[in-house]
Amino acid sequence: MNQVPKTQSPTPASPHSSAPRVAIIASAWHREIVASATEAIRAEFARCRIPAESATFFEVPGAFEIPLHAKRLAQSGRFDAIIACGFVVNGGVYRHEFVSAAVIDGLMRVQLDSDVPIFSAVLTPRDFHEHDDHQHFFRDHFVKKGTEVARACLETLASLDTLGAVLATRQ
Repeated sequence: MNQVPKTQSPTPASPHSSAPRVAIIASAWHREIVASATEAIRAEFARCRIPAESATFFEVPGAFEIPLHAKRLAQSGRFDAIIACGFVVNGGVYRHEFVSAAVIDGLMRVQLDSDVPIFSAVLTPRDFHEHDDHQHFFRDHFVKKGTEVARACLETLASLDTLGAVLATRQ
């Protein structure tokens, strides 16, 4: 995910209402860490005056299940954007590389196939251990990433709304 400059203040944009309708999919694996991102998303939306009811939360067992849920949510037509949050860790076998690649590739495919913007706060650290230092570090890191992904979502929706208006005037 690209970093969003902190000086910009995102504004809501949706062709259907004054506030965007956003689905947030979070994996339950390492729930206590992933929740830091979803809480930060809620806080950033509130800071940007996005009503709490504009965001609908869904929990899935792990990150691998996120793309299918994103696909179904995108196909529903009920959401202007989808944010995915998950934590894929190296458990000693190299499965994490396969899982993280599959999740990100799947999310990109959903976005391109559905034309619904998809945002990822699915993170794969090189090293993670269950001790307190790593737990604390990654909870804090997910707060930062949750804020960034919320801003990216709102700014992208505003940009796409502007793009739609520009393209409509040129037809």
